[in-house]
Amino acid sequence: MNIRTVPFDHPDAVKLSDQVQAEYHVRYGDGGDATTLDPTDFEPPNGLYLIAYDANDDPVATGGWRSQDANGEGNEDGDAELKRMYVIEQARGLGLARRMLAALEENARSAGRTRMVLETGTKQPEAIALYTSSGYEPCVKFGYYRFHDDSRCFAKVL
Repeated sequence: MNIRTVPFDHPDAVKLSDQVQAEYHVRYGDGGDATTLDPTDFEPPNGLYLIAYDANDDPVATGGWRSQDANGEGNEDGDAELKRMYVIEQARGLGLARRMLAALEENARSAGRTRMVLETGTKQPEAIALYTSSGYEPCVKFGYYRFHDDSRCFAKVL
């Protein structure tokens, strides 16, 4: 796997984002994640967006983080919020999500962030399993979906 830093609005990032949004719609029936994301949120040193490419140079996995500080929506100073973690269906089970997660955590730590946080949902049990097996623990709900019953938030000290 070749992991590259790309802009959040890179064509391959948009392609994979459209795919994950379609999957969210199938799972939740709500049109996808409605969280407002600005491409500049993922620009270093305040964020990062990565795409993993296979041996054929096809994009197969994605993920990013953006800086968050205390904001009245449940975030704390020093947070790095994980966004758009996704592995295409044909590449699942190969450990790509775990490798992507580790790369994002290391980058956020190097940027001075103290806690990685994420929001996922009850209809994504494989995501919850990945995060809990990677040391994430339930935390106070934050962000756009903090009042939704299906929402689950997790955090890990970096």
